[in-house]
Amino acid sequence: MKKIDIACIIDDDPIFVFGVKKIMELIGFCNNLLIFKNGEEALNNLKAIISANEVLPDVILLDLNMPILDGWQFLEEFIKVPCKKNILIYIVSSSVDPQDVLKAKSYEMVSDYIVKPISIKKLKEVLNEIEAVI
Repeated sequence: MKKIDIACIIDDDPIFVFGVKKIMELIGFCNNLLIFKNGEEALNNLKAIISANEVLPDVILLDLNMPILDGWQFLEEFIKVPCKKNILIYIVSSSVDPQDVLKAKSYEMVSDYIVKPISIKKLKEVLNEIEAVI
């Protein structure tokens, strides 16, 4: 399995972030990792990366329920940002609400909806999907 260059986690739960980082290391998911605690922090940093013409992440794991700017608000703002790169976004949430799943599917940028906790098997599937695209 080939590693992706940069992955991004947008989640305010330090325990989830710690666990996903460990799984990523275990399966050789990526070379670099960007971590943001809320949608606003992620949006500002990703806009700066785009403006500076630096390398963007190949994939974003996005939580829905966060302070300041939640996952939906982040998506609404991020789709307005002119970006040449196709970034795959996976919603990773504890919400099992069918409305959230339907709403996620309405966004072209969103590849899938994953219910927490995320497993090694699921992250390997994500890696395989990303490899097929990049």
